Amino acid sequence: MMRANRIISLKLSGRGAAIFCTSRSTKPSSSSSQQKSSPRAKAEKLKRRREREETILLNRNSSVDDKKVKLSDKEKIVYPICKPPGTKKDTSFPFPSSYSPEYVESSWYQWWEKEGFFSPEQHERVSHAVDQTFSLCIPPPNVTGSLHLGHALTVAVEDALVRWRRMQGYRVLWVPGCDHAGIATQTVVERRLLNQEGKHRQDFTREEFLQELWKWKNQKGEEIYHQLRRLGASLDWSRACFTMDPGFSRAVTKAFVRLCDSGLIYRSEGLVNWSCALESSISDIEVDSKELPGQTMLSVPGYENKVEFGTIVTFAYPIEGHDGEVEVSTTRPETMLGDVAIAVHPNDPRYQGVHGKHCKHPFTNRLLPIITDSVVDMELGTGAVKVTPAHDHTDFLLSQRHSLPCLTVIAGDGTMMPPCGEWLKGVKRFDARQLILDALVEKKLFRGKTNHAMTLPVCSRSGDIIEPLLKKQWFIQCDEMAKKAIQAVEDGQLEIIPHCFTKTWKNWLSNISDWCISRQLWWGHQIPAYQVELCNSTEKQEEQWVWGQSENEARHRAAVKYGVKLEDVTLTQDPDVLDTWFSSALFPFAMLGWPEKTTDLQRFYPNSILETGNDLIFFWVARMVMLGTELTRQLPFKQVVFHSLVRDEHGRKMSKSLGNVIDPLDVINGVTLERLQEKVEEGNFDPRERRVAMEAQRKNFPKGIPQCGTDALRFALCSHKMQGEDISLSISQVLSCRYFCNKIWHTLRYTLGVMGKNTIPVGTLKETTPLSSMDRWICSRLYSTVLQCEKGFEAYELHTVTSALYSFWVHSLCDVYMEYVKPVLSQQDEEAVFKTDTEHSSRARQVASSVLYHCVSMSLVMLSPFMPFITEELWQRLQPFRPGPAAQTSLCLEQYPCSSKLSHWHFPEEERDFLLVQEVVRVARSLRAQCGMTKEKPAMWAVCSPSQAQVLLHFGSAVRTLSCTSSLHIHCPHRTDNIVSVHSTPPPKGSLIGVVDHTCQLHLQVQGGMNIDKQILELSHRRDKLIPKLENILFRVQSPNYLTKVPAHVRQQMDNKVSTGQLDAGELLWVIYNRYKVVVKFIFLYYNFVLCPFLVCAIPF
Repeated sequence: MMRANRIISLKLSGRGAAIFCTSRSTKPSSSSSQQKSSPRAKAEKLKRRREREETILLNRNSSVDDKKVKLSDKEKIVYPICKPPGTKKDTSFPFPSSYSPEYVESSWYQWWEKEGFFSPEQHERVSHAVDQTFSLCIPPPNVTGSLHLGHALTVAVEDALVRWRRMQGYRVLWVPGCDHAGIATQTVVERRLLNQEGKHRQDFTREEFLQELWKWKNQKGEEIYHQLRRLGASLDWSRACFTMDPGFSRAVTKAFVRLCDSGLIYRSEGLVNWSCALESSISDIEVDSKELPGQTMLSVPGYENKVEFGTIVTFAYPIEGHDGEVEVSTTRPETMLGDVAIAVHPNDPRYQGVHGKHCKHPFTNRLLPIITDSVVDMELGTGAVKVTPAHDHTDFLLSQRHSLPCLTVIAGDGTMMPPCGEWLKGVKRFDARQLILDALVEKKLFRGKTNHAMTLPVCSRSGDIIEPLLKKQWFIQCDEMAKKAIQAVEDGQLEIIPHCFTKTWKNWLSNISDWCISRQLWWGHQIPAYQVELCNSTEKQEEQWVWGQSENEARHRAAVKYGVKLEDVTLTQDPDVLDTWFSSALFPFAMLGWPEKTTDLQRFYPNSILETGNDLIFFWVARMVMLGTELTRQLPFKQVVFHSLVRDEHGRKMSKSLGNVIDPLDVINGVTLERLQEKVEEGNFDPRERRVAMEAQRKNFPKGIPQCGTDALRFALCSHKMQGEDISLSISQVLSCRYFCNKIWHTLRYTLGVMGKNTIPVGTLKETTPLSSMDRWICSRLYSTVLQCEKGFEAYELHTVTSALYSFWVHSLCDVYMEYVKPVLSQQDEEAVFKTDTEHSSRARQVASSVLYHCVSMSLVMLSPFMPFITEELWQRLQPFRPGPAAQTSLCLEQYPCSSKLSHWHFPEEERDFLLVQEVVRVARSLRAQCGMTKEKPAMWAVCSPSQAQVLLHFGSAVRTLSCTSSLHIHCPHRTDNIVSVHSTPPPKGSLIGVVDHTCQLHLQVQGGMNIDKQILELSHRRDKLIPKLENILFRVQSPNYLTKVPAHVRQQMDNKVSTGQLDAGELLWVIYNRYKVVVKFIFLYYNFVLCPFLVCAIPF
């Protein structure tokens, strides 16, 4: 594992030395089978990381947020009424003038929790309840510390799904919990005790130390639960589960005993990842790979001075009875005392004469046999391989095939063992390294040391260098369980989303090795296995073990197994604890009361889905599937949904070791830069990493993090494509979502104002039939949005849901419909409310206000899964105007909109036609801006096709209102029929011209008073932007094989772009020339030489 490369040179008398660098592939540790990346890939990864760090350290005066949105400081608004926690918030209080997260998010969660809205039992009280269940567990966070933005993403995604299903009428159970995180928690507590009290774990009894750990758990567990509540997670707190609760511990014991009885758990000697600082084996997920470019000095726990890594040492082994020697290169010379053989390929002609011969160890005089094995690659190096079974995974397998001894030379505490000799006995391993090199020099066997890029395995919990050691441990046999897990996916019983991970799933499980579940810790589930000693036994006994759910049961098992009386059995429980991942793998069913046949287990198991980060596919998800299937005879869930990882703005994975993690509460509440820097200072970082982390904070948050609120954070997290590339989240994105909250807030201010002035109550959804073209359009847009949300939720593509909701609220409801309907509701636009009698006008206003109410109300319901606080606050304020009795007391339980119930609001032709209106309004506003118009309302002419004329006439009132024009005149040059209100005369000369598309142009009649020089400058800027775009389009259109390779619909789109671009450019020329009589000879020359003949047809000479 540690020796990335070896250089082997065999020197024989009369022959030259051949030296070659060979890559040694090693067997993955017992807890993983992932393929290791190539040296080139590792080097590239290290290079990219260094580049990111240098980018952070350079340009220190620049700020990432300088060019991004900034939140101006505003006076904070707080909820002024003090009531006991759990009391419903008083929404009759006057509506605050501006949005304040602190005001909005107060009191609601306590009320939701007290009322039991998050419990599946409330399902019976819901009028729209359906006989379907939706259950899942939260990936239990470790009690080592607080949550970060990665956890916040998980919560935001899962809570959105949970709230959506609950609002659909499902019986929903979402179980909260925490993981005891054996190694991580014990390490943190040990460090704290050492820093605060100067005591080590060994200074306590096991019971005393466990009491300290439980104190820590109670403190940190409450902090985590507080964070989850602040994030708005609608968890059923009455079922909260901790992996070391008494009930959960019984489930762990039961699982171990049952797996032992079935023969899947066995005890054996094997190589494990060992942390000498912790004196425990650890799992692969707790091993970090540190890339070293060459010689590097690193701090190692237990050493006063830094230790050298990133070098490779070459030394010689003499061949017994021969004049030759073998040169061996290794990055770990301290392990050379554990070498037991040299292996060659049996068909390698170079070594036919040395089969069965021996090399002599320079320090122990032990003879190392030269063995043959077909696994040796003759093409690599000299074809000879150094074998160290007790310290290398590949060598360990080779030793088993050849019955080679396994010689361990490093003890569990990291000191050299007696077989190394008295001169090294008890010496720390890295101190021994230098002593061995000095001794090799003295014996004239040292051949040199060079820089060597390598990957160093480091314990993520202690910072110690991992040592592969041979230990007797408990293992789970995984082969058969893995086959069932693969088959479940292939048969469609288990669906993995996104589907690209099915290949990863199969590859990993197809090459899985047995899983070491022993950990040499005090914090965790003590292994329910007992070593047996029999009284009156004179023979030396090998290890004898029994297991049971209690010591009494184990004693009875031992008496039966060995045919002795109970009183003749002495039991000693294994002091080790089980791997944390073993207990975590039981979470989906242990949280429901397994092994007891509880009501929850029968109703909610298997879980509906598992949603988690894609980095846990091996360490947690696969093990849950294997153990769940084995122990319950059912898959633990039907679907696995993976989301991407959260990275910082520089693309780095958020990690405590890098100091770039962000507490979600700091985003919700806001935090100063000084406090962020203090958190980094409190951490245990390498000096360079600390400097990079603090510089990144200064650059990213020069003024700290402003208060964004929970709703904005959740919406921002769910707006990213969670089934794609990793998420690079910036605070500016969250701030943009806070602006969206502010938009929602002010929309409700206006809506409530309209509702308050209404003398006629709002009609129900069924009663409301849109009258005007704009009413039909916004109703149809609402229907389409509901349909998009349904599809997005079903496909777990939450970013499409948030995008649809944002687009509807901002671009359809606020930017278009409300701007149109304001004069209608205030009776300022008689044409907008139909030039008819007063009764018809009143009816139009009533329908418009009802449409506005339902659009706002239903949008709040659809936004609720993502923004639970602001939507509850505003929905409650809308309830006094609700038609009919209130169906639910809280928005949490309101029925989620269903497209099938809105089919009477679907007008696809209105949506299609209004796209032209939006383009016309956009161009008209652009022309007004060019003229510097603010209050003026000029007349506008539209020169268009007959079909476009029909659309513009249909939406005439909206075009006038939204484009701020006094009148709309329509002219059809190629008119084929008699269309009412279409002018036969063209627009007046001297109008300002804008191009909508290749068949529609706008002419704005300007009365004068314009700054001609300014207009020429602006038009020239437009020209400069247009020409490169048009050139690019023309280049693509004129490329070879365009007609044969490009699909027809794409060619049509390109032709439209070319036509529009030509017209726009031609009109620009004509405007400059004809309107201002300016000589633009250079422009004509440019067009003649570059774009002709494409534009000639576009210029209206």
